[in-house]
Amino acid sequence: MQTVSGLFDSYADASAALRGLHAAGIPNADLSVISGDENAAEPAKPSRLPSTPDGGDREAEAGVVLGGAGGLLAGGGLVVIPGIGPVLAGGWLLADAAGAINGSIIGALVAGGVPEADAHVYAEGLRRGGTVVSARNEAAQAVETIFEASHAVDIATRRADFERDGWTGFDEAGAPLTTVKRAAATQATGA
Repeated sequence: MQTVSGLFDSYADASAALRGLHAAGIPNADLSVISGDENAAEPAKPSRLPSTPDGGDREAEAGVVLGGAGGLLAGGGLVVIPGIGPVLAGGWLLADAAGAINGSIIGALVAGGVPEADAHVYAEGLRRGGTVVSARNEAAQAVETIFEASHAVDIATRRADFERDGWTGFDEAGAPLTTVKRAAATQATGA
């Protein structure tokens, strides 16, 4: 099974990706989301999903809760990640973060199949208020297509944007960004 991750500048785009992944039949057990976007904390309201081919209720099967912006996995909650601060998270990647060396987000992403250089970009994206969605699936190209249609960030371009501003890598020992600093950092990279 392959892992495909996507970074989204807005929780709404990440939610669209999650809806697409659910529609493609990827179960919640194979999905993970971590969001530094303050809009992700909106109260969630259940949303009906189509029934499964055997007539079952996909909403009950998937355990999905789609909220105002839509899409956070049920059972998610607020956690604090060193260097990022409080984030809303749910899914298998959160468990991997707890089990990774020193509980690091970089370690969890790498353990989840993300190349280390890209893991730094994803972590910095979270730090600046983005959302990371990861899916474990045999059909990696289908997941990538869903991410692309939902406006996932091009990681190489984002890395270049960060580096142009003097960024050299994610620093877990660094202070989390405040809302004001996140806005300034995001505006500086054009994200």
